[in-house]
Amino acid sequence: MMKFYSEKLGVEYPWAKYAQIVGRDYVSGAMENTTATLHQESAYQNARELTEGIGWESTIAHELFHQWFGDLVTAESWSNLTVNESFANYSEVLWHEYKYGKDDGDAHNYTDMLGYLQPGNEKKDLVRFKYADKEDMFDGVSYNKGGRILHMLRNYLGDDAFFKSLNNYLTTNKFKTGEAGQLRLAFEEVTGQDLNWYWNQWYYGSGHPELKIDYNYDDATGKATAIIEQTQKSGKIFRLPIAIDVYNGSVKKRYKVWIENKTDSFTFNYTKRPDLINVDADKILLGLKKDNKTAENYVHQIKNAPLYMDRKEALDYFAKNNMPELAEGLKDKYAPLRKSTITKLAASKLAADAAIVKTIEAMANTDKDKKTRAAAIKFLAKNKDAKYKSLYEKNLSDSSYSVAGASLDALAALEPSTAYELAKKYSNDAKGGLGEIVGDIIMAQGNEADFDFIATKYNQMPLSQEKVEGTPAFCAYLEKVNNLDNVKSGIDMVIKFRNAVPDQYKGFIDPVVISSLNKLAKAKGVEIEKYISEKMK
Repeated sequence: MMKFYSEKLGVEYPWAKYAQIVGRDYVSGAMENTTATLHQESAYQNARELTEGIGWESTIAHELFHQWFGDLVTAESWSNLTVNESFANYSEVLWHEYKYGKDDGDAHNYTDMLGYLQPGNEKKDLVRFKYADKEDMFDGVSYNKGGRILHMLRNYLGDDAFFKSLNNYLTTNKFKTGEAGQLRLAFEEVTGQDLNWYWNQWYYGSGHPELKIDYNYDDATGKATAIIEQTQKSGKIFRLPIAIDVYNGSVKKRYKVWIENKTDSFTFNYTKRPDLINVDADKILLGLKKDNKTAENYVHQIKNAPLYMDRKEALDYFAKNNMPELAEGLKDKYAPLRKSTITKLAASKLAADAAIVKTIEAMANTDKDKKTRAAAIKFLAKNKDAKYKSLYEKNLSDSSYSVAGASLDALAALEPSTAYELAKKYSNDAKGGLGEIVGDIIMAQGNEADFDFIATKYNQMPLSQEKVEGTPAFCAYLEKVNNLDNVKSGIDMVIKFRNAVPDQYKGFIDPVVISSLNKLAKAKGVEIEKYISEKMK
């Protein structure tokens, strides 16, 4: 990573050393400090976890990139936090694209865009001069929206100009502070363009476009028209440079156009009606699109348009409309699309199709991606067919927690009477997907005699989302415990966990913890209700 970023930016890693530290019960994700980053213990993964990928890799990349954007040049104020965080956010896309290919970079970019497209974020400027508390700046706007703006800017200017501009910003402002205006000047010096329009629209403004895309074909005149309407309720009209690809068979012709009005129309001549007009062909726009393509258009798109989002859009359409073409996703070169296709098929009317079941049977045995294999096993398990029992048993000891967990869950559905003993057998090395299933089974079927085992497992879990998700099941188990001293001991563990979480995160976990404790109090009566009330003060 250090070599890749140094070469991409044209600025060698700027410090004499770099250290990474893992802190127990550090719940704030990770924090860059000049020459040293502190990570939470999720950064540690054992060999079985690593069979499914490096789960903390994006964060490692993110914090490392801060050594340039954040430490070599530091945000001038909390208002301009995005010049630190948007770059660290976007560095994750750069790394995934470089190491794992464009599909993986695009998938990461899309996931991060969804992190911005949450209610309320559209009302916030990226550079914000008014905020109640500095913590308010650490949100999906400073990070996710800022990263997507850089992605669009890179596409508009091209890689050479984009990365040369980043080099200019870093070298001009090194060991000093920076803000969005200085970033603009660095880009303008390199490109020779006036970029005020871009900064005013994206950095000093709020919101995003919502596009309704329609198509009209006039065979008599040989003209095809793409009609693009901006429908966002803010009334703000965005200026958007995009590419439109027009396909005849596998041959495409690219048109670079500007969306600048509430409604824009773009007309293309043809002798043979196009098979597909692909608006936003590079899939870079930050915003929402209602693209009124036909089923035939999407079939052509999945077969001919090359990008991750091209294929994902088509698969989403096929799933929504229960089209057999959804099975195309089972052959996709990118494993997460194969996995999501299995999940879509499981929820569709196509789930019983013999050819699809046969394909997924093969994937459960041979797919190289562990998470995809786990999804295939879950798909097969839905029918509780005993013929797959040997498959599940074989995969109980798989190196992947996800595969082993899916297999245990499948066996538990086939033979509920053995599920509890199997869960206890595999509990000594159970994390991830396996840990989740083991915990669910043991807490659901555990009895009074299992208190020490179950309580110890819960108490030893690190401060994590996994522990948040395990709290309702633990409290549900406590409802079955008659020894009130043990019940109170379990309550103490839950409240100790809750109190260890910093105040800024209480809003995320309190609804789960309080709801779980309230259900427990209702089930156990007045004494436990009073005990919980006293402990929560």
